[in-house]
Amino acid sequence: MLREDERERYGRHLVIPELGEEGQERLRAASVLVVGVGGLGSPVALYLVAAGVGRLGLVDGDRVELSNLQRQTLHSSADIGRPKTESAAEKLRALNPDVHLEPHQERFTADNARDLVRAYDVVVTAVDNFATRYLLNDVCVAEGKVLVEGAILRFNGMAMTIKGGETACYRCVFPEAPPADAVLTTAEAGVFGPVPGIIGAVQAAEVIKVVVGFGEPLYNRLLQVDVADMSFHEVAVARAPDCPVCGRGSGTGDLSAGVGASPSLEAT
Repeated sequence: MLREDERERYGRHLVIPELGEEGQERLRAASVLVVGVGGLGSPVALYLVAAGVGRLGLVDGDRVELSNLQRQTLHSSADIGRPKTESAAEKLRALNPDVHLEPHQERFTADNARDLVRAYDVVVTAVDNFATRYLLNDVCVAEGKVLVEGAILRFNGMAMTIKGGETACYRCVFPEAPPADAVLTTAEAGVFGPVPGIIGAVQAAEVIKVVVGFGEPLYNRLLQVDVADMSFHEVAVARAPDCPVCGRGSGTGDLSAGVGASPSLEAT
């Protein structure tokens, strides 16, 4: 049962038939791991905490830099030099003290991947490098977890949701690595500030839909957004029989293999 103050806080959710009190209680009982507390991780974490997700893990090994502040809205000028997980947790606790926050001030690696993923119901990709992106995909497929993928660069963004072992995974869509010199970083290509807000909000919505159990998550669908002309395109994707991670005869025991790259957007 929700407390009276919870009924007031989440009142705009409770009147939506697809959510209601039962849906809000499912959110309160859920746990979500957000890997990366930067451009994408900021809006994802803010909306999930505002929505009342019960337990939120934050993984990031970086510290706040001045160049982050144009798009990483969880952090402020006063946070420069602080660990990102510490800065983020402070803001999120102020927003909703009922949410249990679990900062992990470390990088997501093959050594800690399984332990981190196993501790949460849903995982969110909000990272700035392909090695971690592939590692997240591989371990979530291996563990049968839902992974909400997102990426941004310049005016563009993409999102898809992966149900580990059941729907198309990231490697099904992007099996080949581009040449190393073909991959631009945000420092080289830039990121239009509002783009991570848009994609991060999509990712948060996907998490809530998965947890509560309504609507149609982006399973086997890739959402592409171009903010320059404000266009949204959806591409149907399929699970690849020869995918090295989720295809027939695949093995997911060696997570150190997750170092590929894709022609998709990368940076946050």
